[in-house]
Amino acid sequence: MTTSSSANHAIAVELRYFAAAAEAAGRPEERLELPAGTTLAALREQLAGRGLEMSRIIGISSCLVNALSTPTDSLTPLKDGDRIDILPPFAGG
Repeated sequence: MTTSSSANHAIAVELRYFAAAAEAAGRPEERLELPAGTTLAALREQLAGRGLEMSRIIGISSCLVNALSTPTDSLTPLKDGDRIDILPPFAGG
């Protein structure tokens, strides 16, 4: 009998930061390993814990998961290989 033990495994996600988010993160992208079952809401909380500026930017940013707009408080678990884009408000025109 096969049982799912995904709760014991890590997933890897790719984060891409844009504009002020990249500045706050100190990089344009990174790959993170997270516990299986991590949600976007939990990921945002983890990122916000990286410092005051990152917390501020994460709080006002929108997110795309695999190029789809996703509510930042989403409780849907992320999947291995997901790409999350962190998009702060853009100014200009």
